[in-house]
Amino acid sequence: MKLRTIAFYLPQFHPIPENDNWYGKGYTEWVNVAQARPMFHGHYQPHIPADLGFYDLRYPEVRRLQSKMALSHGVSAFCYWTYWFGGGRRLLTMPMDEMLKDKEVKIPFCIGWANHSWEKKSWDPQGNGQLLMEQSYPGREDYRKFFETYLRAFRDERYFRVEGKPLVCVFQPLHGELREMLDTWRELAVKNGLEGFYFVGRDSGCRAREEILDIGFDAVYEDDVFNVHHECPRLKKALLLAERSLLKRPTVFSYEDAIRYMVKPYTEEENTIPLIAPNWDHTPRTGADTILLKDCEPKLFYRVCRMAMEAVKKKPEEKRLVFIKSWNEWGEGNHMEPDRRYGKGYLKALKKALEDQNGIL
Repeated sequence: MKLRTIAFYLPQFHPIPENDNWYGKGYTEWVNVAQARPMFHGHYQPHIPADLGFYDLRYPEVRRLQSKMALSHGVSAFCYWTYWFGGGRRLLTMPMDEMLKDKEVKIPFCIGWANHSWEKKSWDPQGNGQLLMEQSYPGREDYRKFFETYLRAFRDERYFRVEGKPLVCVFQPLHGELREMLDTWRELAVKNGLEGFYFVGRDSGCRAREEILDIGFDAVYEDDVFNVHHECPRLKKALLLAERSLLKRPTVFSYEDAIRYMVKPYTEEENTIPLIAPNWDHTPRTGADTILLKDCEPKLFYRVCRMAMEAVKKKPEEKRLVFIKSWNEWGEGNHMEPDRRYGKGYLKALKKALEDQNGIL
């Protein structure tokens, strides 16, 4: 069975002047990762990278190794988070710009527009919540500039496509009245020799799927990592929130419990793409004010991989897609890349799930 997996990719691990100004000279996400500490008995922190180490994305060797590692374990494409704030303002552009020049990076790719404002987040809560960069939506002319900035990427032979159309994800599809953006890009695609776009908007718990599709999106991806929390009765959720506030302790769920709710039956529908996560722990960025998943063992990730594969197996071949959150969100304790505790465990789990799935179909 042909099935394609797309892992979200954070292009952050290199210094930029803005982060130097906001956080200190040479800052990258690795600072938060290395400073994280356990917040309760048995809390797995810090997550220390293994095979690739505390890498710097300015080096092409890193991007090439990531590509080889991902492809050899069944990741079909990286979805590069893209930060276009409006008015031509964009950040963290270097890794993708350099990848486009480097044909030794073989893995297909697409872009995901992370259309949200940036706020300060770090292990040290002082100053957290400060607005650093505001997202804006200036309108059609700005959308045209956005398109033209990434046209080279859309034309690249490695760009990930669905039915011949470049796939583009949008993190907040209901922000900014995006129908104009979708229409503008589709018009420009035709004028520039592309077959159109396959737009995918983020949803959670099927709460806004119909509204997202009505705007003009082709599909949604279901980001249900915390459905285990959503399934709790209201009273329990209130108690958990009070506990977090009073005891300064994050809300903790077992990963084994969480994956029961991560792939819902509605992801079997053609326009709804399942998303799976190998792990999640946001404490390096936000301390106790978060939800985390504990005991995220690779054997359990194998189980949720199989669940997602079962959900998409009856779809048309081009639409048998599974999103993975994420390849390298180390500051969120959310990564496929090897760490010191589990090594390549998550990658091996994905590869085995794909092999086993193909073996029974």
